[in-house]
Amino acid sequence: MARRNLLTRDERERLFLPRTDHFSIIRNYTLASEDLDIIGKRRGAVNRLGIAAHLALLRHPGFGLRVNSDVPEAVLNYLAVQLELSPHVFETYGQRAQTRTDHSSTAAEYLGLQPFARGDIAHAIELAARAAMRSDRGETIARSLMDSLKADRFILPLPDTLERSGLAGRARARKRAATEIVAELDGTTLELLDALLINDPALGMTPLAWLRDMPGSPSTKNMNALLKRLRYIRQLGIDPGISLATTGFRFGQFVREGSVAPPFLLADYSLNRRRATLAAGVVNLEVRLADAAILMFERLIGGLFTRAKRGQERRYQDTAPSVGKLMRLFGATIAALDMAEETGGDPLILIDEMVGWHRLMAARPHVDALADLAREDTLVLATGRYATLRRFSGSFLDTFTFKASSSGTNLLSAIDLLKQTNASRGAHLPENPPMPFANRQWPKLITEGGKVSRARYETAVLATLRDKLRAGDVWVEGTRAYQRFDAYLLPRKAAQSAIADLPINVNAGEYLAEKSAELDRRLRHFAHQLRTGRLSGVALVRDRLKVVPLQAATPLDAEVLDRRLDSLLPRVRITELLFEVAERTGFLAAFRDVRSGKEHDKPQAILAAILADGTNLGVERMANASQGVTYAQLAWTQNWYISPENYEAALAQIVREHHRLPFARNWGEGVSASSDGQFFRTGRIRSGAAEINAKYDHKPGIKIYSHLSDHFASFSSRIMSATASEAPYVLDGLLLGARELPLQELYTDTGGASDHVFGLCHLLGFRFVPRMRDLADRRFGAIAANSAYKGIECLFGQAIKVGAIEAEWDDLVRMAASIREGTVAPSVILRKLSAYRRQNKLDLALRELGRIERTLFTLDWLEQPELRRACQAGLNKGEARHALADAIYTNRQGRFTDRTLENQQYRASGLNLLIAAIAYWNTLYLGRAADHIRYSGAEIDEALLAHVSPLGWSHIGLTGDYLWEDASFSDGGGYRALHDPSGRLQLVA
Repeated sequence: MARRNLLTRDERERLFLPRTDHFSIIRNYTLASEDLDIIGKRRGAVNRLGIAAHLALLRHPGFGLRVNSDVPEAVLNYLAVQLELSPHVFETYGQRAQTRTDHSSTAAEYLGLQPFARGDIAHAIELAARAAMRSDRGETIARSLMDSLKADRFILPLPDTLERSGLAGRARARKRAATEIVAELDGTTLELLDALLINDPALGMTPLAWLRDMPGSPSTKNMNALLKRLRYIRQLGIDPGISLATTGFRFGQFVREGSVAPPFLLADYSLNRRRATLAAGVVNLEVRLADAAILMFERLIGGLFTRAKRGQERRYQDTAPSVGKLMRLFGATIAALDMAEETGGDPLILIDEMVGWHRLMAARPHVDALADLAREDTLVLATGRYATLRRFSGSFLDTFTFKASSSGTNLLSAIDLLKQTNASRGAHLPENPPMPFANRQWPKLITEGGKVSRARYETAVLATLRDKLRAGDVWVEGTRAYQRFDAYLLPRKAAQSAIADLPINVNAGEYLAEKSAELDRRLRHFAHQLRTGRLSGVALVRDRLKVVPLQAATPLDAEVLDRRLDSLLPRVRITELLFEVAERTGFLAAFRDVRSGKEHDKPQAILAAILADGTNLGVERMANASQGVTYAQLAWTQNWYISPENYEAALAQIVREHHRLPFARNWGEGVSASSDGQFFRTGRIRSGAAEINAKYDHKPGIKIYSHLSDHFASFSSRIMSATASEAPYVLDGLLLGARELPLQELYTDTGGASDHVFGLCHLLGFRFVPRMRDLADRRFGAIAANSAYKGIECLFGQAIKVGAIEAEWDDLVRMAASIREGTVAPSVILRKLSAYRRQNKLDLALRELGRIERTLFTLDWLEQPELRRACQAGLNKGEARHALADAIYTNRQGRFTDRTLENQQYRASGLNLLIAAIAYWNTLYLGRAADHIRYSGAEIDEALLAHVSPLGWSHIGLTGDYLWEDASFSDGGGYRALHDPSGRLQLVA
């Protein structure tokens, strides 16, 4: 049996070999004056350099100068320079073994170090176990072990001993964590956990498999199925607090493993490991089921009112012919009354003669019907489907315990009343039930006719509950997505240091004074520029701003150069491209076993699984089309090696290497990015995030919201509903997907723009540059009176409410600090704020702050044509990314056919990684193609290279058979030969 390794070859080199880059040599091998004293006591140049080498290597990496080991040339040269010796004298060092031994002992004694003995192995294993309680990564464990042994003043043992100790320590940590979790469970609970792996004839599968199979599309049947699973899990009696029994990482590792391990494999685990994995998996399942059930409740209630509204709109449309007839009748009546006024005749006689009294009376029922339709509230229409709502509402309310702030106590009373009424079959609602409704018309509709309508009341309460849950005013403990709003933010004391690090003046008074002065100065300058006609392409016409569209900025010579460079790119299969990118960037190291953290021993299986996701081919069809990869290997790989965390780490590695390519600098400084949503059809109605958006035809679909750096690196991609606003997701990519990129500026289209995003981007230090098609309809905001800005008074909306910003300033900066620290995703906060039916104070403050920033941005946009051009160029890069995505994601008609949001996100992650890999590979070879043209004697206008795109794919074989065995790239750091465009013509000749 092959020996298991803790580290890869690259990791061993990073940890065990001295680093020889310039900075590391200076940091690690600079000799102190005390060192020079002890070195100077040695006789002869060779001995002085020898003991210096011992001192240097005992400090870093910590192994010392062992027998038969060498000192790196760069280290030796640096030591020799400091000692004013020739490094060549070292060639004769250590001819007597005793000399090495004596020098080693002297250096260790001077540094206060002790040798590592066999009896110290147990200590090393325990140190490794402590490190493994926080990470499963071999490099992390080994580095921590080395640091701990150094802190304990040990000379590091052989690398093999370190690896063996690390492996043993990791195994001990896993066993220890399992024991800690199982110790929190009683005998009954353990028996119930064991039963999860026993096939249940009633379910036709094991209970665990049934619990994991969560329905996604919103329906009453699926809602009840989710609630049934949630009740089943709660009957197991596992306290979520067991997550505190061990470290967060270890518990999370059991959760990750328990989420994917099939029941048959779990049954083969050791007893404690199996039970700990099941317990952690059950705790996680309870949270996921609770979130899924509340989300489905949201969608069902929202769908109820959406259908009601659409039905109302259809009825409005159906009345168009009747309205036309009534308007003509009304017009004739007015004409008769007008004639009566002019002639002094009897109005009633003239109406009867000109219109016909009988016609007028016959129209009365139609008029009354139209009036009733205009007064009809969506609550009344939604109540028409009350029977559907009743199929799950009672069970839903009984399953959860809702909590609320003081403003929500009335709603909680209404919920309790419904629960009591449901429990007492046949009971009626009291005459004055709690009315917690933001819509003031609803109480009147509910009590219409002098009696409380149970159907309307329950529908209204559930609709209000939905809104409050979305906003965070009502929360459910034990969920992730429906916590108290304050729970998403840093605690107030802990937030202070993070607030101080924000890139703004955090003193409210000083900040607002500075902004007020800046806004006033900019508005006065703009008014003057506009009056004097000094703004290029901008004019005020009939109180509306007119901006002349920009002309295409891509020179014809750039298009010629782009085609020439593209013709030189090597012709390559996608399998070959992926292997080469993996070799050059090392991104495959990110795909590690969820359980052990080890790398896959068959890299082609990882690449095939990624390609199966990214092309929408799927595992089975990928196996059929592949040579060198079997279905069993792919299924196993997808289950244990493909995870959101691994996709994220692999993508980050490709993007990091992409930004280091010299040719990428032609496209910018690497500090800007663009984002946009791309629509994809789905194969199922409302599966996962799928919704129907009339903008994209009446077919269900999803959007992928992606971010692209100015270097064409696609660094973020996430699934979102086709009907959701893009604005909340704008910042997610910048903060969660580009941690290592020095981004400062973001371009978006109109869909990503909102005042809230303007405000939040500013608080976080980003410049937000949206291309707003409705610019003329957006009003400026001012703090001073509008009359102060002569000639542009018509462009202003309401005055900016500075008081609202000042009153909520502490919470504004706390919210921004929480987002910046990664406590909460920006989209979560923005969705919560947007869910309020009535604007809350924090929402208002952020909007008003955003109005200041939007006004300043609009002035920049109007005054700086180069900003408009840069934004257009950034968005054009995003469109090129979308085109490449369409070319890759072609199988199954390019539709997302997965049932769950989780699986849809896997597809999106695979697609994005393929796009990033292609962009990296193209950028690499575009640079070589440009060098080839220069070396051939031709000149290249360097400015034209900014218009070249690395997102082409005509030279890449994306489809066909995938020959993995023939695709591996190992050319000793070399490159593929460039393509000869004339070669195919020569073959014909």
